[in-house]
Amino acid sequence: MDCGEHWVQSKNFEDFRRIVRALHCPTRWLIVDCLKDGEKSTKEILECLLEKDEAITSSGLYYHLSELKNAGIVEVTGYIEQKGAPQKVWKLKTRKIVIDLVKGD
Repeated sequence: MDCGEHWVQSKNFEDFRRIVRALHCPTRWLIVDCLKDGEKSTKEILECLLEKDEAITSSGLYYHLSELKNAGIVEVTGYIEQKGAPQKVWKLKTRKIVIDLVKGD
């Protein structure tokens, strides 16, 4: 068995891979930075990114937020009613990521 086969079967490795995949993109680090001080609506996050000179569309932002959500880094905390579809409100689900290298006894 080579090293790669062993790690692919490890849940710890899967957790690590999921988080690394979500954070590999610099835009997602900017989103995390925008949320560091608390909840923000999708519109507020978009404005924050544009202020940081990030070239992004609303649909692009939703894609990045979805990846961060799937990794357990951000979560939806509510909705703002508006004309059309409600706007999501986001916050950091975690401020620190800890990955166990081995399973505890």
